[in-house]
Amino acid sequence: MPAYKYILKDGRRYSQTYLKIVNNQLSAVMNYAVRHYHLAANPCRMTDSIGRSRAGEMKIWTREEYEIFSKQILNPSMRLAFDILFYTGIRSGELLALTPADILPDRRLSITKNYAKVKGEELFLVPKTPRSKRTVAIPDFLYEDILEYVSKLYGIESGDRISYFTKSALEKEIKRTASKAGLEPIRMHDLRHSHASLIIEMGFDILEISERLGHESAKTTLDTYSHLYPDKDTKLAGELNRLRRPEAASEKDT
Repeated sequence: MPAYKYILKDGRRYSQTYLKIVNNQLSAVMNYAVRHYHLAANPCRMTDSIGRSRAGEMKIWTREEYEIFSKQILNPSMRLAFDILFYTGIRSGELLALTPADILPDRRLSITKNYAKVKGEELFLVPKTPRSKRTVAIPDFLYEDILEYVSKLYGIESGDRISYFTKSALEKEIKRTASKAGLEPIRMHDLRHSHASLIIEMGFDILEISERLGHESAKTTLDTYSHLYPDKDTKLAGELNRLRRPEAASEKDT
């Protein structure tokens, strides 16, 4: 099918879970056409399915491990790039597309585009999903670090990229520096998972996390990170018990 050929021509630009979403949605359209528009058969069933329902094994750095890693990075621009990835959870393509105009005065990042370099050509792509277009609040220290860094970029215009390197350069740096720091290496995308793990541990709810990460739905977030909520249901039951039987909670406290 032409759509599949186009996507698979440069499949490295897309995650396996995203390819699976494309596969499922296209198949659903074809099923609708079979039922209502007399299409003879769903062509998606005549070819191999693309993508995977679940991503590869997720590895996570704690904040303490990340800080060990960060302190080993000698290049200030690289260190800032990794700090942005870890403390915001944005995708690497979203990071590499950032311009001075995207650094908002209310201490937010405006995420409206995605950067990729394909066969030597620099591309600014539309966000992965409609909900990927968002603003992301950032901590004061990170906002100040970004402004200081940008102020030192001579002649930079509001629409210029603030990161001059590519994703492959970041991938080489994370492997090299993780080894130097004595840490188990993780993938670039695992920094996003690490951020999600951090804010889950901080107690933020799934809707807040989904909006911050720019997921298509809260279900996507829950499907991805449900294993990080192993005892949440037990805690919920405990709180319901506390509402109905406050005396039981008092007895536990004594």
